Parts: sequence; structure tokens; C-alpha cells
Amino acid sequence: MGRATPDLSAPMPPAPAPLPSTSIQISVVVPVFNEEESLGSLQSEIAEHVGGMGVPWEVLYVDDRSSDTSLKVLLELQRGCPELRIVRFRRNYGQTAAMAAGFEHARGDIVVTLDADLQNDPADIPQLIRKLAEGFDIVAGWRKNRQDGLWLRRLPSRMANRAIGWFTGTRVHDTGCTLKAFRREVVQNLPIYADQHRFLPVLAAGTGARLAEVVVHHRPRIYGESKYGLGRALRVLIDLLSLKMISSFSRRPLHYFALLAAPFALISMVFLAAGVRDQTLATHRSFWGHAILVTSIPLLMACVYFLLLGLLAELIVKASGMHSRRFFRPLVRD
Repeated sequence: MGRATPDLSAPMPPAPAPLPSTSIQISVVVPVFNEEESLGSLQSEIAEHVGGMGVPWEVLYVDDRSSDTSLKVLLELQRGCPELRIVRFRRNYGQTAAMAAGFEHARGDIVVTLDADLQNDPADIPQLIRKLAEGFDIVAGWRKNRQDGLWLRRLPSRMANRAIGWFTGTRVHDTGCTLKAFRREVVQNLPIYADQHRFLPVLAAGTGARLAEVVVHHRPRIYGESKYGLGRALRVLIDLLSLKMISSFSRRPLHYFALLAAPFALISMVFLAAGVRDQTLATHRSFWGHAILVTSIPLLMACVYFLLLGLLAELIVKASGMHSRRFFRPLVRD
């Protein structure tokens, strides 16, 4: 679905009032984009299953500048539910930005995320929280019996999950399932951008977070249309490469640039040796020997170029402080 056209005449919700973290135990974060038909039912289910747990809670809807009446519906629902809070973007930024905004404004000690299209079942939230109480830092939902088309949704999703596990070493059955529960300290320390919300379990595992999975219900879509298509697979691949770059390359940039430089160094040495040998053994000046010698020069320069880039990357990473204690705070739990 295309980007929403900003509706400057739409009423803006009041800014969420800051609440002390100790007063809220569970925050439910729901990104919203053109889900006007499902919001009433979703709010009723959240209030029933989360409100029925008997602990202080809140639900935070992040409106990604919907072009339908989603905001109006949310404002109506807010009148009858003091636990409901709304954040609205000035323009459409995407689901990952909505997640990040929800994490920023959530005040609960536990943060739960789910989609607004009713395919995630709020009745599963209590079991995710119970699993979290066993000592885990993040519990990911697994849509084992997924109610989506095989060729356009389930098969690409399986391939993506396997690729993510192979690239990152963190095996998660269903990275695309939005229904997840986090300890607050996990999401506080995870900068996410682009379309990287699906990699939250992988990013969290990189900080030492304890990860578990729980099989959850997945319901057929009743209202609206899916916001994702086959184009999502390409974005997943690009984001996966970006994630690998951030998690591995940024820690040892010189190491990776040295690996890139190695083939050029090897080939240039072979060319140089072959050229010198030809010039030494030949009774007269050989054109091919000269050509080989000349070819070895740019290859050697490419080797030096990659090594210099590696040194520069090392300086940049060190100067940024991205791996200092202030930025990299692994989770420590007895």
C-alpha cells in the first residue's frame, strides 16, 4: 500500500502523559496504519485479556499517519478506556518507526507488540508474559499454523527465517510474527530503523538476552488488505545484510577489509612473479611479460586501497564510541 497522504485537518490526539514506570507493569504497543474496521474488536480483546490479568497496564496505539478514520476510531475508544494512549506521526514512516516510537513512549516493565489487523490473538499475551517470568528477556510468538497463502506469504517467510538463522546464528522459527513480549531494558537499548523490527530477537540475542518461543494462534485476515507483498523479501535481504554488517563487520572492520584485500594481493604477487620470470628468461623484451608486470600494479594498489579503508574504518568505529560501555550494555542476569 502506498504512502498515506497527510491529512492536516484531522484532529491530533493529546501527547501521551508521562507515567512512572513503576505504575505500569504491561505496555501493549500496536502500530496502526489504515485499520479502522479492526480497532474496536482489537481494543475489546486487549482489555479483556490484558486487563483481566489484574495488573496495571496500558495500550499504546501508534498511528502511522493513517489515511482512513483510524485516528477518529482511536479517539472514540480512548474516551471509554483511560489505559489507551495514542501517538500519531506527522507523516507515514513505516512499521519499524512505529515500533520504535511505541518503545520510546511505553512505560511498562514488560512491553508486548502485536499487529492491529486481528490476525494476532490478544488471548496469547498472558502466556507470553508467563514464559517471560521464567527468566527470559524476550519471548517471540511462533505462528505454527499460519493462516496465510502458501506461495506469497508462508513460503517466502520460511525461506527468510532460514536465511536469518543461517546469517546470524540465532534460530527463530517466525521472525516475522509481531506478537512478542520484551523486558523493558531490552527494547530500551536496541536502536532499530529501516524495516528491522522483525530482527528484534536477533538484535536482542546479540546483547546477551535470553530468548524463548511460544506457539501462538494466527487468525485469517477479516478486514483490509495485507501491507506486504513479494517486494518485502528483497527488503528483508537488504536489512539482513545491513544487520550482519552492524553486528559483525563493525566490530572488526580491518579484519573484513583484509579479507577483501587478500585476493588482490595474491593475484598481484602471481602476476609480478610471472612477469619478472618472463623478463629474466626471455632473450629479448617480451610484450606479454611487460603487460603482466603492468597489470600487477593496479592489483597491488587495490590491495593497499582496501587495507587503508580498513584502517580508516577502525578509526571511525573507535571515534564513534559505538562499542564503548555507554553504548553497548549487555544484559547481565544472575
